[in-house]
Amino acid sequence: MTDELARLCNNVGDNGPARGPLKVLHVGKFYPPHMGGIETHLRALCQELRTAIALQVIVANDRNALVEECMDGVDVSRLPTRLTLASTPLCPGMIRRIGRSDADIVHIHLPNPMAVLAYLASGHPGRVVVTYHSDTVRQKVLGTLFEPFLHQLLRRSSAIIATSPDYRRTSPILARHLDRCHVIPYGIAVEQFEHCDQSAVAKLRQRYGNRLVISVGRLVYYKGFECLIRAMAQVQGKLLIIGDGPLRGKLQQIARDLSLADRVIFAGEIQNEDVVPYYHAADVFALASVARSEAFGIVQIEAMAAGLPVVNTRLDSGVPFVSLHRQTGLTVTPGDPEAMATALNQLLDDGELRRSLGGAARVRARQEFSLYTMTKRTLQLYAAVMSGPKASQLMADLEPTHAQ
Repeated sequence: MTDELARLCNNVGDNGPARGPLKVLHVGKFYPPHMGGIETHLRALCQELRTAIALQVIVANDRNALVEECMDGVDVSRLPTRLTLASTPLCPGMIRRIGRSDADIVHIHLPNPMAVLAYLASGHPGRVVVTYHSDTVRQKVLGTLFEPFLHQLLRRSSAIIATSPDYRRTSPILARHLDRCHVIPYGIAVEQFEHCDQSAVAKLRQRYGNRLVISVGRLVYYKGFECLIRAMAQVQGKLLIIGDGPLRGKLQQIARDLSLADRVIFAGEIQNEDVVPYYHAADVFALASVARSEAFGIVQIEAMAAGLPVVNTRLDSGVPFVSLHRQTGLTVTPGDPEAMATALNQLLDDGELRRSLGGAARVRARQEFSLYTMTKRTLQLYAAVMSGPKASQLMADLEPTHAQ
């Protein structure tokens, strides 16, 4: 983090004078090594923010025990989970932790019913910022019952971060709070994906051959892997799926039934630092997600940073905002194997188009989805929240340059 950004948050008092480092308390559901998209984002963001502000993180523990630790310079408190209800860890101690915090800003990552209730009960006097990662998609009944508390928190918030203009526009929850919504897309360390060991790439190309399509994600319903496998019946090439999950057996059986067992390879889990050569060995990246549960698709940024064109789906979420149709890849109707196959074949058959879109994808990843850009925008929002400028000016400062 640059000195410029550090100064931005060291002088954000309500009335202008310097008042020391800004204190921010992040409240999440879990924190790595617990795996998940929100958890990975929280760690990446906090590791950058800690150099510019005074930072504390509180999350639930996987068990009924308190763990206080410092992870890569970030102070993390894992609070005891007394009970888990509908995939929500219940941590009564979170109420007291928030209430006793001297943070200037409490930054809550949603969905997280426990964090919502804990904040509302805490009586914390500081400002609150919310990152709204996604709507509640599957647990609709419980989500409806919980909505009054969620809206109460959102009304109290000084700012709500949506991760794409598309999600801000289509979320029925955010529709009631658009006056305080600001778009800050996810960011990653794009430089980690731009280059890799070329000998490792050569070995993978020798192993899998040319015309290689790659897809990365948990093997769960909304990722659309069944549609992608069925599309491969019409594609001359191989599909390499990196990831694991409860649908692995079913998906492998579909590949066998379609006589694709030799062209659809299940590579299993591969750690982030080891996956980069796989991106560089591939020709096209596919994200075939079929449901709004796929709110953004961060793996698209990884593939784009490696110079791959993306075939994604036209969901009413942030997915088509990340990789833009006919600019950095192709976007097709979700759940349509024929449309997916047509797009994959077009990119595999046309080397010039593939290279052109892949090059534009690399540029977009660097300009719009870098960790630095995300952190800078977050710090700008913190400073604005503390000094209280008009929402219209906030929007002008924080909107992505290429928002569509």
